[in-house]
Amino acid sequence: MTLEEIAGHRTIVAEGADGVGKSTLARRFVSQYGFTAVHSPRTPDHEDLISRYRDLLARPGRLVLDRSFLSELVYGPLYRGRSRLTWSQALDLARLVTARDGVFLHLTAPAATVHQRLKARDGQAPAVQQITALADAYQRAFDTLTCHVPVLTYDTASNTNRPPG
Repeated sequence: MTLEEIAGHRTIVAEGADGVGKSTLARRFVSQYGFTAVHSPRTPDHEDLISRYRDLLARPGRLVLDRSFLSELVYGPLYRGRSRLTWSQALDLARLVTARDGVFLHLTAPAATVHQRLKARDGQAPAVQQITALADAYQRAFDTLTCHVPVLTYDTASNTNRPPG
């Protein structure tokens, strides 16, 4: 599937570890295809994640989400010992994405590449092993998600995509 074909969807959810290229790709969808980008930084603990994403997905027009609720299922357990969302809640939100003619993009790149990108961007980066743990956690999350909604895996280091599996 090409980026043009992906842009045929009304909603695109770009997910993956920090430094994998979500924001870069989101900017491309904005400039080339007229999407509105919504960057979702870490949501404060007191904020209701489900309501936040329901409200986002209720917006009119074409949306590209630069990170979403799925990241809570990855970063939450790794950094706080738990996720603030259950899989049932995440799947309900994923179905809302699909009902909005949406697709999930699982963005990947080798851990060493992500490490270099983060160093260049931020001047620092987590250890390669930590980036690998995040990538593995995203893979597990997408393995589960793929059974329920459309997912495309896109390698940002080689600019290739492949079907899930």
